Amino acid sequence: MRAHARTVLDAAWDAGIRYFDAARSYGRAEEFLGGWLAERGHTATVGSKWGYTYVADWHTDADTHEVKNHDLDTLERQWPETLASLGRPPDLYLIHSATLATGVLEDGRVLARLAELATLGVRVGLSTSGPGQADTLRRALAVTVDGLNPFSAVQATWNLLEPSAGGALAEAHAAGWTVVVKEAVANGRLTKRATIPPTLAEICGELRATPDAVALAAALAQPWADVVLSGATTVQQLESNLGALRLKSDFSTLAGLAESPGEYWQTRAGLSWN
Repeated sequence: MRAHARTVLDAAWDAGIRYFDAARSYGRAEEFLGGWLAERGHTATVGSKWGYTYVADWHTDADTHEVKNHDLDTLERQWPETLASLGRPPDLYLIHSATLATGVLEDGRVLARLAELATLGVRVGLSTSGPGQADTLRRALAVTVDGLNPFSAVQATWNLLEPSAGGALAEAHAAGWTVVVKEAVANGRLTKRATIPPTLAEICGELRATPDAVALAAALAQPWADVVLSGATTVQQLESNLGALRLKSDFSTLAGLAESPGEYWQTRAGLSWN
């Protein structure tokens, strides 16, 4: 696994990619990434996340894959784990899948600790998931600790099937936040291994591009998007994703692909783990 990760990371670096994303709950992702950066001597922008603990022990059929805790104890445990694994502080450090339901955006002790990290030069923020992404982000935009908002970064799901957070992401961008887009290919639903909608197939034919490249290009075309994550796990997938960089088109013709947030997230919840 480590050797495979290095192969894909090398290909990404050679292609000009300089932003890399990890999380405490992504198995040994931080360890692999930190070791690779140190071994190669690369300087890159690194984002990571806290709040989930991986417990599946590499079994894709496990009953529970991750345990979510957005409390201060988890933050205090996972921050030094991240430092040790990466060998350095992350540039972005995000609450993993923050929602209004967890109460993390109302937890004064957690917010105060994140504000402390922000004073050290780390851009703290949150990642979002679920049909309430926009509401969660707007609540985060209003957070204050001693009169200041400690947050300055967000990672959110945005894709052609689920663009509902777009307005809130534009507000975050206007406020000076770094905006990172995840799941731009909808967890595989917008790739050549899926049955894609006819309108997407049509534009793929016109542009002579794969659906994943078109989906990523549509995300890159959003004026508020600073970083769009690939999520590739093989060099072949990465090369296909990189096709997005050459695509210029009016992707507004694909707006009709959007599903209701409830429908999208219900479908996502039923996808298999890999």
